[in-house]
Amino acid sequence: MCLLNTVDAVIMLSMPVQITIRGVPEHVRDELAVRAASQRQSMQEYLRCELERIAARPSLDAWLRGVRERKEAAGTRVGPSRILRARDADRT
Repeated sequence: MCLLNTVDAVIMLSMPVQITIRGVPEHVRDELAVRAASQRQSMQEYLRCELERIAARPSLDAWLRGVRERKEAAGTRVGPSRILRARDADRT
C-alpha cells in the first residue's frame, strides 16, 4: 500500500496544471495570437513555451542578489570617485 501511495504521489507531482488568466486586454491577446501564428504554434503551445522560458531564468531580485554575493565574495569594490575619474578621462 505504501508503494502505491508513492507512485500516486509521483504521478500527481508530474501532472500539468491549468492556469487561467482573466482580464487580458484584447490588443494583448491579439498580439500574442500573432506571435504564436508566426511560430506556427497554437496560443496554448506558445504561452506554455514562454512561461517555461520565463521560469527558467532567475527573477531580477534573485539575479541582483547573486551579483551582490559574487561581489562580496570577490572582495572588490570600485568607488564612485574612481568611476567618475574613468568616465571623465574617456571624455577628453
